[in-house]
Amino acid sequence: MRIVDLRDDPEGLTRPPVAEGPVTAVREILEDVRTRGDAALFEYTKRFDGVALENLRVPEADIGEASKSLPDGIRGAIEDASVRIRAFAERQLIEPWTAEVGGGRIGEQVSPVGRAGAYVPGGRAAYPSSVLMTVIPAKVAGVKEIVLCVPPGAGGTIPSVTLAAAGICGIDEVYAIGGAQAIAALAFGTETIRPVQVIVGPGNVYVALAKREVAGHVGIDSVAGPSEIAIVADQTSSPRVMAHDLIAQAEHGPHGLGVLVTWVEHMAEQVAAEVSLVLDEIEAPAELRSALDEGFVAALVHGLDHAAEAMNALAPEHLELVFDGAEEELHRFQNAGAIFAGTYSPVSLGDYFAGTNHVLPTGGAARWASGLRASHFQKTSAVVVHTRDSLQRSRDAIRAFADVEGLPNHARAVEARFDQNSGEL
Repeated sequence: MRIVDLRDDPEGLTRPPVAEGPVTAVREILEDVRTRGDAALFEYTKRFDGVALENLRVPEADIGEASKSLPDGIRGAIEDASVRIRAFAERQLIEPWTAEVGGGRIGEQVSPVGRAGAYVPGGRAAYPSSVLMTVIPAKVAGVKEIVLCVPPGAGGTIPSVTLAAAGICGIDEVYAIGGAQAIAALAFGTETIRPVQVIVGPGNVYVALAKREVAGHVGIDSVAGPSEIAIVADQTSSPRVMAHDLIAQAEHGPHGLGVLVTWVEHMAEQVAAEVSLVLDEIEAPAELRSALDEGFVAALVHGLDHAAEAMNALAPEHLELVFDGAEEELHRFQNAGAIFAGTYSPVSLGDYFAGTNHVLPTGGAARWASGLRASHFQKTSAVVVHTRDSLQRSRDAIRAFADVEGLPNHARAVEARFDQNSGEL
């Protein structure tokens, strides 16, 4: 881990530039799937995953069997986590409302989207937690149809624990496809897969770019990038615990960001030393060491005010506050996907079991964006109900706006309602 001194170099804490990525290849895949449908999906799955699928959809019997054969330990964890995630999501719903304004009634009618698609990474690993995080908020929002796409592993299968999580969540429409081609299928539809209105979930660079390309045609949660953690620590923090938290986040792969922020100079040095010790103790693989070397730093600041300023500018995906009195200082930190206050609130808890969602904004997007929530699957329609008398009181103002904007027929549409020649109203 490098040590940077933000006391002398305010610009020392920046993200490394991210390559634009294979945009052209992603666009070609999207258009190919849009044009050729299932045939393109079979070809890309063979090319990228090395699997010659016979069917895109996973049989419902396989989902049921996976649920039945799930070991009790992970079953209990999934069921308990589901309860917590649902409790959190239920508090995120947009509620309908009405109010009397100007003699008329206005408000919002709230409806769920009709069909949503969730992307869950797969291939060489299993991520049942991402099934819970993407599906449960949609269920809470009232979405009637939820479809899951997971890249197939060897033999064309999806990890049993991932299928089991889908079954526990009540999902029976699962497809063994991944990458940009899965996003294309969800957005545009194919002979087998009907299109959705919203696509959510994490994925690799191809998935992220594909979601960005189809945004506007469908809704998306965010364009998620490499994982990030920032930790604000003081002399009461354990350097070894901080080292473990940084290493845990580096498990997500290359191009990530890990920052320890402290005003205690020896803390930065101690954490950097502990990272090296722990990596040796666990006999860390080369890719984990590389991820830490690439994007993880310790940053020295003047004090808590400076730390808050630096974190609000960085807007990290995950922010741990591990200093004395952290909970009382939460209000200082406004730009983060999720904030974990106190020694016993690690990011790992949020990744799996706190109930909060682990699909969070990255790349500084937390300055304006939120993590995945139940309201991502809801939409509102404004409702206006006026009477003849209340519209009458608005005539002059509407005419004034129409005149100044050069749209006279807007005013005429109102006046026609009071014109005796327009017939009985």
